[in-house]
Amino acid sequence: MQGLTMASLKKNPALIPLYVCIALGSAGAVFYTLRLALRSPEVTWSRKNNPEPWEEYRNKQHKFYSPVRDYSNINSPAPKYTD
Repeated sequence: MQGLTMASLKKNPALIPLYVCIALGSAGAVFYTLRLALRSPEVTWSRKNNPEPWEEYRNKQHKFYSPVRDYSNINSPAPKYTD
């Protein structure tokens, strides 16, 4: 296909910003997906080591961005599950 080789990009330099935007968007999507998979309390990779990962966030606020505040003295409305 035309526009996929360096020689054709030299003939059509207007395609370079398109490729840059697509690359940045793809990298951002991959980064955000990896961040959700690795840092989110709803995801556990090992049920034996951490069977209830959401319990770590009982006294923390779960947001993408949160200013520094102390949430340890706030009672969480999250239920306590028992067997």
